[in-house]
Amino acid sequence: MNDAGPDPEISLRLLEIFAAMMRSSTTIEAADILHISQPAVSAGLRQLEANLGLVLFERRARRLEPTNDAHTLYEEIRPLFGLMRGVARRTREMRMGMIGRLRVLSTHPLGNSVVPLALSRFLNARPDISISYDVRNLAHVIEAVQGGTADLGLAVLNTGLEQVNVEPLMQSRMVALVPADDLLAAHDVITAEDLRDKTLLGIEQDSQLGGMIRDGFRQQGVPYYPRVESRLCQTAALLSAHGLGCAIVDPWSAGVFPLPGMVVRPWHPEQTVWAVILTRKGVPHSELLKRFVSEVQDVLKGDTGDNHTFRT
Repeated sequence: MNDAGPDPEISLRLLEIFAAMMRSSTTIEAADILHISQPAVSAGLRQLEANLGLVLFERRARRLEPTNDAHTLYEEIRPLFGLMRGVARRTREMRMGMIGRLRVLSTHPLGNSVVPLALSRFLNARPDISISYDVRNLAHVIEAVQGGTADLGLAVLNTGLEQVNVEPLMQSRMVALVPADDLLAAHDVITAEDLRDKTLLGIEQDSQLGGMIRDGFRQQGVPYYPRVESRLCQTAALLSAHGLGCAIVDPWSAGVFPLPGMVVRPWHPEQTVWAVILTRKGVPHSELLKRFVSEVQDVLKGDTGDNHTFRT
């Protein structure tokens, strides 16, 4: 029994030179295809022949003619180069943010208003993208982004955070929801004094926005005693639409649901809120993430924020 020895080591680069030569008439033409020098092509072919122990080309009339072994080898490796072209194409699509998977979490104000439209546009243009998406409270979103189980968080904030990167997308202001048949509906802005004798729907005061609303009343010397207190601005807006009272909410929550019988007015004192993205510290943004954030920004500019703030 003959021992042919170990399998030869074959460099992918040498096979690339060989494949270019099989598609060319001269080593100069193969060099042009690969953007290398003609001597580099000749040296690569000699090295491949030495590694394989085969004669792949014979020189005839100043040309290299492939041998039968060369034709056989070329048929074997052609699928490999098809695979390489596929990998190169997919890599290019990854760089362009056209394929991959993105893990997104959002708090409720943006998660039920802006993000669904952004997701729809983003996915429609990218059939090879998949998304993991959920709407959670702020603490959970921060924890997931900080721990790396979410690539991106979206939230409405009125202050910064230490645990994660915070990048602003859009600035807006808190708004007041009042009944359309109330005299307050004629006001250009709503103050705490205007709501002194009204039934109030509040946001949990240990939350960022709830604490900000309480501070707004305190600044104006008006007691803040909400009749019903909820965890979410969206819940307060929905209860307000059902006639339970007036509410101070962020502008995106005010625009999530139809609010029949209610009007939206700017709240005074003007209290700024930001739509922001949250990302993990020390981790660069992927192209996929950048493209999605751009889609969110486009939706914010065209459909939310100030448009809801001054709706009548």
